[in-house]
Amino acid sequence: MKIAMWSGPRNLSTALMYAFAARPDCAVSDEPFYAAYLHATGLDHPMRAAVIGSQPTDPAEVAAQCTGPNPDGKPIWYQKHMTMHMVAEFDRAFLPFLTNAFLIRHPARVIASYAKKREAATLQDLGFLQQAELFDQTADLSGTAPPVIAAEAIRQDPKGALTRLCAALHIPFTAAMLTWPAGPKPQDGIWAPHWYGAVHRSTGFEPPEGELPTLSPENQRLADQALPAYERLSRHAI
Repeated sequence: MKIAMWSGPRNLSTALMYAFAARPDCAVSDEPFYAAYLHATGLDHPMRAAVIGSQPTDPAEVAAQCTGPNPDGKPIWYQKHMTMHMVAEFDRAFLPFLTNAFLIRHPARVIASYAKKREAATLQDLGFLQQAELFDQTADLSGTAPPVIAAEAIRQDPKGALTRLCAALHIPFTAAMLTWPAGPKPQDGIWAPHWYGAVHRSTGFEPPEGELPTLSPENQRLADQALPAYERLSRHAI
């Protein structure tokens, strides 16, 4: 099985990748299309040159890898994907060969977290519109809505949320998914030093968050633009 978990940035996506990496039956991959995305768009992200040097930049090559043999012969391969990495010109013919699922988080929380790492986010940077598009596309391919899991639900009840997610993916839940060792992981992308500080200090999912953060007027407008796409997917959350 090849699980493609599609999310935007700052969505609890790395922690969820660590949860799957803790399974003895599962290999994981960290954002395999990142270099191809930066190469295609010319965007200036932190550690851009290092990212481009660490992965293939040809999206067809990346897609072939993602649909190829599972690493280390593991029966499950969890692929952490960013929705904004699927730029319009990338061929998506590989999607039916993956078990696609979606990780969502409220836009206000995403934007507040993103702003701590990179200034002046745009709607395209946050991936909400691309996530809704990919959700529709994969639903059309499979004939049914793919699994959607909310970051807030995972933090509220990790065991319950991951049990539901595993059931939706038709794999058994294991308690090994609830903890992991602190520090960097072998599967981390080369960009981890910039983005993964908090999750490297963790040994499990953090407790639930409080009220939604207060945003600047500019960021609130951004959140308002992202909200319809988020709310549409949230109606399918398990």
